[in-house]
Amino acid sequence: MSHKLTPALVSLFAIACGVVVANLYYAQPIIDLIAPDVHLSDHAASLIVSLTQIGYALGLFLLVPLADLVENRRLILILLAASLLSLLAAALSHTGGVFLIVSLLIGVATVSVQVLIPLAAHMADDHNRGRIVGNIMGGLVLGILLSRPLSSLIADHFGWRAVFFTAAAFMAAMMGLMALVLPHRKPDHAAAYPALIRSLGELWLRFPALRRRSLYQACMFCAFSLFWTAAPLELARHYHLTQSQIALFALVGATGAAAAPLSGRLADAGHTVKTTFAALACAAAAMLITLLPAARGVVSLALLGVVLDFCVQTNMVQGQREIYGLDPHSRARLNGVYMTGIFLGGAVGSAFASSLYGAGGWGFIALAGGLPPLLALMVFALSHRRLPIAA
Repeated sequence: MSHKLTPALVSLFAIACGVVVANLYYAQPIIDLIAPDVHLSDHAASLIVSLTQIGYALGLFLLVPLADLVENRRLILILLAASLLSLLAAALSHTGGVFLIVSLLIGVATVSVQVLIPLAAHMADDHNRGRIVGNIMGGLVLGILLSRPLSSLIADHFGWRAVFFTAAAFMAAMMGLMALVLPHRKPDHAAAYPALIRSLGELWLRFPALRRRSLYQACMFCAFSLFWTAAPLELARHYHLTQSQIALFALVGATGAAAAPLSGRLADAGHTVKTTFAALACAAAAMLITLLPAARGVVSLALLGVVLDFCVQTNMVQGQREIYGLDPHSRARLNGVYMTGIFLGGAVGSAFASSLYGAGGWGFIALAGGLPPLLALMVFALSHRRLPIAA
């Protein structure tokens, strides 16, 4: 690919990723507003977030591999158009069944960001690929973290349907911008689609690093989704915060987006092992320490949100930097496998958040959120001990 990856284009990719990925999280802090309006029970309401993430995982598995087969610009624009239509359908939904189906479709269409990131990795030089991916991931992370306060603020003043109408307007603007500036990329891969999908399993079996990194980040994202699904419930029900106050709380957590560019630079500098260990250990400790009564409160939860977001994004970029170096001709598929595992982990976390919170309050959330990163840390420690011997 001869198209030059300028700083302006990197910034545009980062903004696009942030704007698009936000679609996955707009519903998360306002499910208490959506559920009664579309006649969903409390238990079914938690499926809104889970189905969005399951849809995203399906899109990662079934659609993202197409980026190694078909022209990338066309694929991205088609997915953006699908996002626009799905968001409009969500805004106009009046029954729970329809809203849940649309939530799944929103997740599927949002995978355009996972076509953009490998496209940038293809365009980047080997010596600064981690930095480029980190900068773009910074935009993606900022979109994840800002989506919640934006959603809460809009819903508090204009109702929850306005959130999805606003998101649809963002998609329309992004489609126009991407159509103007996005470079063309026709992959060299010539296999048929069934063979392309079969190759995902081959990549999984071929690269132990892909399996390890997928497990680490799936555990981290499980804790991440568990926290951000349960935290608004704790803030609203236990501390009686309004939607606008919850928005400010989520805004504090957005400072964790600074981890992505920093993590990319650490990866380029060869500090992957130390950085991964620190991210996994700090995430587990941050969740488990809130089991202590003295570590409870709004301020403590805000600090936990910042630390957890920082650790999750740090580990994600370390993983991406590693897997993109495994096979340059399969980056979209490698990214698809990696992200599928991550968001399945996130779907598990968000699916059980409401039930766990209802059964045991924040104590159950802290315990359940601390165990997955702790598991990842144990696997990481064992794998790292074996690597020199295997080599």
